[in-house]
Parts: sequence; C-alpha cells; structure tokens
Amino acid sequence: MAEVLQWVVLALVQGLTEFLPISSSAHLILASQFAGWQDQGLVMDIAAHFGSLLAVIWYYRKDVLSLLTGQDWPLFQQILLASIPLAMTGLLFADFIDSHLRAAWVIAAASVIFGVLLWFSQRHSSNKTLDLKAALIIGFAQCLALIPGASRSGVTMTAGMALGLSKTAAAKFSFLLAIPAILMVSAYGALKLLQTPQSYDITGVITITSLSFLAAWLCIHFFMKFIQKIDFIWFMHYRILLALLIMLTLL
Repeated sequence: MAEVLQWVVLALVQGLTEFLPISSSAHLILASQFAGWQDQGLVMDIAAHFGSLLAVIWYYRKDVLSLLTGQDWPLFQQILLASIPLAMTGLLFADFIDSHLRAAWVIAAASVIFGVLLWFSQRHSSNKTLDLKAALIIGFAQCLALIPGASRSGVTMTAGMALGLSKTAAAKFSFLLAIPAILMVSAYGALKLLQTPQSYDITGVITITSLSFLAAWLCIHFFMKFIQKIDFIWFMHYRILLALLIMLTLL
C-alpha cells in the first residue's frame, strides 16, 4: 500500500509541477523527506516524465502535427535552435549536476532566486513576436533548469516574458520546448538504465504514466485558460514558502 501511495504522489507531483513554474524536483524532494521514502527508481522516474510528455503532445497535437509535417517551419526552427543549448550543456554537465547540485539547500536557494526573477519578468511581458534570436536566448535560459529547483517551465517563461512575449506566448513556447527537453531527459535516463538495469513493477509503470498524463494535461489546460489573469507574484510567494519548508526539513 505504501508503494502504491508513492507511485500516486510521484505521478501527480511530476504531472502538476512539470508545467507550472514551481520546480518538480523541489516538490519531489519535499514529499520524499516528509514521507521518508527512498528513491523510487529510474524506471518509475522515466514513466512519470513519459506521462507528462504524452500530455503536452496531446494538448498541442495540432501544433505538433504542423511541426512534423513541415507546415510550421519557422516554429520548428525556433524549437530546434532553442533545444541545442540544453542538449550540449546536459551532455557536458549532467554527471556533475547529479553529483554536486542535488543538495536540498541548492534546491531551496534556486526556488527563491528563480521565483523572484519569474515575478519580475512579467513586468516586461508585452506582445512581441518570437523570432530566432529570442528563441535562442530562451534556449540558453533553459540550461539553468539543470539546476535542481530552478524549474524548466519557470526559467523559459521568465526568459520569454523578459524578452517581451505575452504570458500566453511565453508559456506555449515553454510547453512546446518541453517535448524535446523531456525526450532528452528520458534518453539520458534510459542510457543510465542500460548501464545498471533495474527490476520494476509493470503495474506501477502504467499507474505512474497514466496519472502523470492526466495531471499534466489538466495542469496545462487550466493554466493556459487563466494565465492572463494570473499574477506571478503568487508563484514567487509559493516558491519562497517551499524553500522554507525544505530548509525546515533539513533542521
């Protein structure tokens, strides 16, 4: 029963926090600390990410189809260009990050710093059009998401709004960028899995993937529906509170 509860929490946390600018890693570490859970394993982690990947593909299925068929070549170029910095940085520093930056205090500090930047960036949000230069800048900003606690969706939305994109445009590009980003994370996890195979429960994989998909789809749907009305100062306050809770668990 405890294992099933861990599956459910992992899936819901991953699905809800992957696309909200509040850091999935911070929530996962906090949940594990409070419940006293051990690491759920690489297979389950990949399953959770795969569920959120399916959700964003399904939600933006028309855009994805246009990208795959070459009907929206400018957007394809922007996503491709923005994904290159993360791929290069991940290849160079993934092992260093896993070994040195997964400490709770790093996650807490990143949660606060990037939360403040998120709130500040909305002041510059306007209606500028995304171009290749802006896409590349957002792509470099996405590399900061390799710091646990930064939030991939948070840093990409921050960069987008700072460059003058509307909240809606910044969020949509951030979510579309999640597709290659999650694919890269999953490929890295699969490579590690080949090096150190793990046993897994197929029921757990299906449960986590399904719940992560549902949570992520609902999150994207309602976030995009109300994004123009949301003041990001609430995300900043939430992230500061989250950082305090993480530090309290350490004490």
